[in-house]
Amino acid sequence: MHANGPNASSPRSTAAADYQAIPRPIAVVRKPLAADARTDLHHHIRAQLLYATAGLMSASAEDGAWVVPEGHALWIPARLPHTTVTHGPVALCTAYLDRDAVATFPETCRVIAVSPLLSAALVALAEEPVLYAEDGRGGHLAALVLDEIGRAPATPLTLPLPRDPRLRRVCLGIIADPASEDDLDAWADRAGASRRTLTRGFRAETGLSFGDWRARARVIRALALTAEGRPPRAVAAAVGYRSAQALRLTVARVLGPAGARQALV
Repeated sequence: MHANGPNASSPRSTAAADYQAIPRPIAVVRKPLAADARTDLHHHIRAQLLYATAGLMSASAEDGAWVVPEGHALWIPARLPHTTVTHGPVALCTAYLDRDAVATFPETCRVIAVSPLLSAALVALAEEPVLYAEDGRGGHLAALVLDEIGRAPATPLTLPLPRDPRLRRVCLGIIADPASEDDLDAWADRAGASRRTLTRGFRAETGLSFGDWRARARVIRALALTAEGRPPRAVAAAVGYRSAQALRLTVARVLGPAGARQALV
């Protein structure tokens, strides 16, 4: 590690491997990421909180896909294989959390809204020595970060993926072509399943109806395209809407009016 003690003067390492075995419950690292920065499928020994202080990134794993816009963070359980990609430049604040410290936290990924208090605590902890005093400011900040993550509300910026291969084929097809106008019957034929099987399967495995799942997939893709600088009309067309206003209405339905105002300008 480039800087691993209270009096270290060299720049702090940004390598994830340097923070997996430190004797502290949390380690926080800040770094900028260029547009279209990607990671291959990988996992960490520790749990991870990916916080986008600016910009937007997305992540995917076997059981879902997530979009992480500015002011949000992705909770990733320990040892979960995942990939990430940035959509435009991103200012990233990553927390690596000891498994014992988060034993009661969710065992699946979720995107959370980051409160001003959590944001400030993460940034402040990143400025503390890696081996901060556990009975001092660093220890108090770490405890606050854990408490705020545990309290943070989950958001609809999660796209759960089913395990049934027929349903999964449909989902991956929609992700690949969110503008497709195929209806439920057409997708059922393509998947080799009945409409009833598809309808029941979506509810059972994702908690969403087919229509709601597709709307969420379109919104998530629209957020990524918007972050890449695409104009509103082009974004709307790319995800299957005839106008930017029609897309905004769907975003408002999926994320709520406040989320829509923040997500698309």
